[in-house]
Amino acid sequence: MKAILMAAGVGSRISRSVNKPKSTLEVDGVPLITRTIDMLISKGIEVAVVIGFEGGEVRKALKGRDVRFYENPFFRVTNSMASLWFAREFLGEDDLILANADVFWGEGIYDSLLADDNDVVMLADMSRASVGDYFFKVNDGLLVSYGKDLPIEDRDTEYVGIARLKRNVIPSFSKNLEELVEQERYDLWWENALYEYITEVPVHVKDVSDFFWAEIDYIDDYKRILEYIRTGNLSVKVKTEEI
Repeated sequence: MKAILMAAGVGSRISRSVNKPKSTLEVDGVPLITRTIDMLISKGIEVAVVIGFEGGEVRKALKGRDVRFYENPFFRVTNSMASLWFAREFLGEDDLILANADVFWGEGIYDSLLADDNDVVMLADMSRASVGDYFFKVNDGLLVSYGKDLPIEDRDTEYVGIARLKRNVIPSFSKNLEELVEQERYDLWWENALYEYITEVPVHVKDVSDFFWAEIDYIDDYKRILEYIRTGNLSVKVKTEEI
């Protein structure tokens, strides 16, 4: 199995506060991305990271680790669709995990992801459909619609930022990626290459609400991670706006 982590973005909602890639913020004394990469490598997974904003900081955090780096030099004017395109040669004949590097996730979520036997699975949290960053509408476990501005009555779950593809769907996924880039849709996220499936191939949504996770968009997200590490209290998974 392989994994690609997206770590190129500026993270404008938090970068002014921390002045570094948010994936390099320390969690219990270890940069977040280092923690994630170490977990994946310990599982025997071959890992690639796409860098851009302050890429040297990410390289420094991963020094000495067997990681392949790709660079998106246009990170300020593109989105993660372009980042994944720059790493397209890493897409091969192995099962693949795709993840945003600013997500804190543990072995429980990893095990849940690997236990799902579907060809395409995206992780989501059904306890966080009212307030969040990006939402899914799900029907019988399958993705129906998605978006940041999905009407609240259509929201079933918040997207986590992690997906897994089995090797048999990698060719069609790669084709979707190439076609979107050819259409100059550099403003899209890498997930849009998966959304192209929903009319032809089922995209399964796996609920991980029993586990702690957090995507660092704001400084409060980072504080929740630190509080969870300190206390082990799952209730801090709830976002500040929901408390």
